[in-house]
Amino acid sequence: MSFATNLRCRECHREYPLAALNVCEYCFGPVEVTYDYDGIRKNVTRARIEAGPSSLWRYRDFLPCDAESAIDIGAGFTPLIRAKNLGKLLGLNNLYIKNDTTNPTWSFKDRVVAVAASRARELGYEKLACASTGNLANSVSAHAAAAGMEAVVFIPHDLELGKVLGSSIYGPTLVKVNGNYDAVNRLCAELAGNYNWAFVNVNVRPYYSEGSKTLGFEVAEQLGWQAPDHCVVPIASGSLFVKIRKGFQELAKAGLIEEKATRMSGAQATGCSPVATAWQEGSMNFRPQRPDTIAKSLAIGNPADGYYSLVQLKETGGSCGSVTDDEIVQGMKLLAETEGIFGETAGGVTIATLKQLAEQGRIGADEVTVAFITGAGFKTVEAVADSLNAPLEIDATVESFEAAYRALGPAVGVA
Repeated sequence: MSFATNLRCRECHREYPLAALNVCEYCFGPVEVTYDYDGIRKNVTRARIEAGPSSLWRYRDFLPCDAESAIDIGAGFTPLIRAKNLGKLLGLNNLYIKNDTTNPTWSFKDRVVAVAASRARELGYEKLACASTGNLANSVSAHAAAAGMEAVVFIPHDLELGKVLGSSIYGPTLVKVNGNYDAVNRLCAELAGNYNWAFVNVNVRPYYSEGSKTLGFEVAEQLGWQAPDHCVVPIASGSLFVKIRKGFQELAKAGLIEEKATRMSGAQATGCSPVATAWQEGSMNFRPQRPDTIAKSLAIGNPADGYYSLVQLKETGGSCGSVTDDEIVQGMKLLAETEGIFGETAGGVTIATLKQLAEQGRIGADEVTVAFITGAGFKTVEAVADSLNAPLEIDATVESFEAAYRALGPAVGVA
C-alpha cells in the first residue's frame, strides 16, 4: 500500500483527504501529496528499489496509489546517457542527458499519466480527460486504452500533425479547440466542474504531478545514488521543474542519498517565457504571455507553477534562460549530431539554453550536470524539416554516386 497520507496546501498547510481535489478550499492555494516519511525510511531500501520493475513503479513506495493495481504500460526508467561529445563541445566535463524520448508514447508525460490514471481508477472514475499541448493527450489516450477507460482529450486547433495522430491512434474522443493552450486549459477547468471525469491536470492534478518526481529518483539512482550538482529542465507549467527537485529531497528524507544543494536551472522559448522574463528582471512575479513559438509543448503563457519555479530558482542558485526559434532548431540538431538523440522542440529549448548557460559561465566545467530531454523529435518534424540537408539523388551506378558524393566536397571531407 502507498505511504501517502493526505493532501496539503502549499500556502496555508491545511490538510485534506486523498480525494479528487486540486486547490485549497480555504485560501485557494495548490495542494500536493504528503507521505509518511518515517514509514518509508523504515521499510524502503536501495535494494528494494533496485529489485523492482524497470519502470517508474520501482519507486511505488513514493507514489500516491497502489502499485498492485497500477496502469503500467512501461513508463519510466529511461536512459541516463553520458554526453561526452556534447560536453566536450560546450566545455562541460560531466554532462548527462536524461532521455525521456524512450517512454511508451515518447514523452515524459507517460510518467504523470501513469500515476494520475492509476489514482483516478482507484477513486472510481471511468473517463480520463485532459487539456494538452499534445504529449499529454497522447499519453492519456494510451493509458485509457490500456485500462479499458474512455478518453476525452482537448488540444489547441493548430497542433503538430504527429501529436494529433499520436492521440488518434488510440481511439479517444479528440477535441480541437479554437484557441491556444491557455484557452483549452480554462475550458477544461470549467468542464471539470460539470462532468464526473478525471481531468488529469485539473481535479486529479496533485497525483498527476507526483509522476514527474520519478525523474529525480531515476537520475539519482543512475548516478550511483547521488543527486547531481546541476539540472537544466524545460519549463512549461513549471510542475516538472519543481517536482524533479522534490524527488531528490524525498530520497534524502528517506536516507537513500545524501542531501545535496542541487542547482536547478530552467529553459524556456523566447516566444513564451513568462518565468525566464521575470527571472531576468529580478522579479518574483511573472506576467502571463501570449505564446508565439515553435516549442508548442512549452507554450503555456500562464504557468500554474510559475511562481514556485521562481522560488526554486532563487533557493537553489539556478538560472533561467530563453532561446529563439532559430536557436531551438539548432539545439535539436546539435543534440542529434553529437549524441544521436532526436528530441522534440522542447529538447531544442533545453539544449540551446544549456549552451547559453555554459557560454555565460553559469554552469561549472566539472559540475555533474543533467539536461532533461522530455519528448521525441518525430512529434515535431515540422520544426526542422526545412533546415536539414537534402538527400543525394543519383542513378543506380557507381559513377553516378561518386560524382554526386565528390560534389559535396568539404561538407563530407571529400578531397
